[in-house]
Amino acid sequence: MSEIKETKAQRVERLKREKNAWEHFDEIRAFARQGHASIPPEWLGTYFRSWGVYTQGDGVGVVGGKNGEGKATPFFMARIRIPNGLLSSVQARTIADLAERHARGVADITVRQNVQLHWVTIESLPEVLEALWRVGLTTTGACGDVARNITGCPLAGLDAHEHCDASPLALELNGQLGGNSEFYNLPRKFKVSITGCRSWCTYPEINDVGLTAVTRKRLHGDEVGFSLRVAGGLSTDPHLGVRLNAFVRWEQAVPVVRGVAELFRESEVLRRNRERARLKFLFLQHGWTADSFLAVLQDRLGFALDPAEPEEPPSDIHRDHVGIHTQKQQGLSYVGANVLRGRITPEQLRTAANLSDRYADGHLRNTIMQNLLIVNVPNEHAARVAGELTAVGLPVRASAFARGTVACTGSEFCKLALTETKGFARWLTEELDQRLPGFQEQLKLHITGCPNSCGQHWIADIGIEGKKLKIDGQMVDAYYFCVGGSVGEFASIARPVGYRCAASEVPDAIERLLREFNEQHEPGENLRRFFARHSNEQIRGWLAGEIVAAVERDAAAGPVPIGVEG
Repeated sequence: MSEIKETKAQRVERLKREKNAWEHFDEIRAFARQGHASIPPEWLGTYFRSWGVYTQGDGVGVVGGKNGEGKATPFFMARIRIPNGLLSSVQARTIADLAERHARGVADITVRQNVQLHWVTIESLPEVLEALWRVGLTTTGACGDVARNITGCPLAGLDAHEHCDASPLALELNGQLGGNSEFYNLPRKFKVSITGCRSWCTYPEINDVGLTAVTRKRLHGDEVGFSLRVAGGLSTDPHLGVRLNAFVRWEQAVPVVRGVAELFRESEVLRRNRERARLKFLFLQHGWTADSFLAVLQDRLGFALDPAEPEEPPSDIHRDHVGIHTQKQQGLSYVGANVLRGRITPEQLRTAANLSDRYADGHLRNTIMQNLLIVNVPNEHAARVAGELTAVGLPVRASAFARGTVACTGSEFCKLALTETKGFARWLTEELDQRLPGFQEQLKLHITGCPNSCGQHWIADIGIEGKKLKIDGQMVDAYYFCVGGSVGEFASIARPVGYRCAASEVPDAIERLLREFNEQHEPGENLRRFFARHSNEQIRGWLAGEIVAAVERDAAAGPVPIGVEG
């Protein structure tokens, strides 16, 4: 009788059942002493991930690998959780020191308010982890089949227009879910966002759980609570979160999120296929609805939630927090710096930390648009802080292209990527600045190096997805275009328009498209509305500079492995 071979899903599930890697730091220490060759495959492929650690690619990406994953090198990416984007000057300097000593000076702010280090060796990994622990930071649970970093509005407690400061709830949830052995073995990643702001700057629509503050009238006065969305996510099957008919009171927020996490944990149907294991697939493939999910959740909680209250989804989706802005605290401002493509140097981090100590109270915050803020700056010092940030390459006034560009890790380090993204993003924004000087329209230009959408191209005005093309016998980086993605009041998944071109031709294509917008848009019409009233054929023709036939989005080269989004 032939031996029955484990599927990928069965193997991963078995490994997670056999060991909670969080309880085995001693093994990581042993690997550090004995060298990279001592690390067994189950650690490289599964257990390190729950520690926030991924093997690093060889710079080529998925090309040259097999089963949809490229070749690994003896180096690691270590992802640092920054709950709600709250960062102290001491922590920022620690990250800068670690980046300089152990990561060849490379640090990236991610779309989930984390910071990623690259080029980390197994010999230095214990030292990196322990240095982070000493300043109250951790990588635990930043990757893997666990509850990822809890995102929140970086202006929590500072925004004069917010419903509430929800950061205490974000921190409590981070403590209950992050690194908690009860939630070590989930079917796949589990992402939570909670915000008290009115602009939903954390994109709750693309999280497994999104809580957005609302205020309801009561006899005893106004009460702040939350709307509840579940099962959002992007990747190869984008799905906007489903709003449940529920008003979540402040004291119910943590039990509700835990309840959703427990339902996810106990869903056996989601453990059968790694590529269909996210919470959204209960709705996409297994017939769940908002009503059925709410009924099961309330049964799990043991109490009923009040019916939902009316909410006002924001119409302005571009809140990136760049610039000098007043806080609700009298006499104070925050200074938001643009970190192009999220890549930040140790010098820049130290400068920001030192400025926050010298002119403010030592607090910084990072954003899901990959930017960095110094908060609680006395108004009289704000211009000086802005000037010193700009002097080290962190401009407080940036072009529409620099402000709106988001880029995933790309093939420089990621084994799943088809294209290089970070250097490309810099070049692309510089090209567009030169070609379209003074372009003022708010623009979300998202670059993702593969179908996994770690660069969130599905919710961008212009989203480009990495592909490969053969030109003159050579495989070159290319991009496929989607337009019209949005969150907030007009939430929608970007639509593929059937145009693909070599990466070198992307500036030409975007220039043509935006010149048509400049010439043809109606008074007050933004890009979203402009794209909505034109057909794919028209947009494709503008991108190409001529009428061209549509091309299909290429399917993934193989089964989609675990994504590495931040």
